[in-house]
Amino acid sequence: MSDLNLLTQSLARNVKRWRSERGFTLETLAARAGVSRGMLIQIEQARTNPSLGTVVKIGDALGVSITTLLDYEQGPKVRIVPAEQAVRLWHTDAGSYNRLLAGTEAPGPLEMWDWLLMPDEGSSSDAHPAGTVELIHVTAGELTLTVDGTEYRVPAGASASFEANVPHTYANSGDVPLEMVMTVSVPGVR
Repeated sequence: MSDLNLLTQSLARNVKRWRSERGFTLETLAARAGVSRGMLIQIEQARTNPSLGTVVKIGDALGVSITTLLDYEQGPKVRIVPAEQAVRLWHTDAGSYNRLLAGTEAPGPLEMWDWLLMPDEGSSSDAHPAGTVELIHVTAGELTLTVDGTEYRVPAGASASFEANVPHTYANSGDVPLEMVMTVSVPGVR
């Protein structure tokens, strides 16, 4: 089975499981996530490969991490993620990418990401649920972080944290590749 098929099957199984655990109908989850009921049906039947943005919205609505939605194994309390199993969810032809390194549910979703942004590239994110916090550490280059319309520069060796319940953008305005590690903490569903 290809990686894409494995992820599609895992997503279908895990969305159904978490929707059931939360007691959400398709209509309830669709409204909470801001996606159509039809899209959720296609996802739960493994008939579509949704965008990263759609998966993030569903995870946020369910109060679980992307790692949990894409997890294809139920593991022990300690989980080692080999480098080759880090999931690349976004990339560009120029070489920019992000990789989901690890995640857990404690007490809400907690994710760790590895990012590479090539010069003159960026990635935008919609607002996450209230209480979501992101921590970023730049290891090479300089990050141009825009949070709710205000731009911040984060050079190599520096870190930033922000409340991510507003639109935000990660960009590389420099002339060398930007490397950073990002952690996202989303509050649990109440």
